[in-house]
Amino acid sequence: MKKNLLNSPQKSNGKVLDALFAEMVLDKAIAEFRKAQLKEEIDRTLLMKNKEEFLKLSSELKRIS
Repeated sequence: MKKNLLNSPQKSNGKVLDALFAEMVLDKAIAEFRKAQLKEEIDRTLLMKNKEEFLKLSSELKRIS
């Protein structure tokens, strides 16, 4: 009986690795976007002299950095 090469383990492993890599790239992009957002919000809270919000946002930035 002829083995179906389309379902070979190498193809399947390659697809899994590609999916994992794509997920890692997206996660990094989302994290960098969120960091930029937080920095802008922190700047805004400094201008408004909102210490409570500043502490909250800077804590989140520290956590994800």
